[in-house]
Amino acid sequence: MRVGILKLALTGFLLAAAAGGVQARQLAVPDPSARVSLNSLPAQGRETYQRIHQGGPFPYEKDGMVFGNRERALPAQKRGYYREYTVKTPGSKNRGAQRIVCGGPAAEPDACFYTADHYASFRRIVP
Repeated sequence: MRVGILKLALTGFLLAAAAGGVQARQLAVPDPSARVSLNSLPAQGRETYQRIHQGGPFPYEKDGMVFGNRERALPAQKRGYYREYTVKTPGSKNRGAQRIVCGGPAAEPDACFYTADHYASFRRIVP
């Protein structure tokens, strides 16, 4: 009898945890229609975009590093295709949440994407 009650209690606990206490991470789904015009970016974003197309120089050590797209928020490509760049955030003591991620050759990218929320969402930059 005790074993049956313990099994029932454990099963109830596990079902409750699975239903409400533990949330599965949802994969970001790229929105190919999400766009932002270059002129709509903050001034710091336009400056970063210009630096990318000039090949630098970049103010942050991590600028130009490979972006792994682990969130799958950008169209699927081979590893090494995307590179990320920091968009300065006025008043921030660290790199902030704004980035531009570009795919393709470093100084002549195929496409660039802007995120203001540290990779949670992206919009393709259109000149």
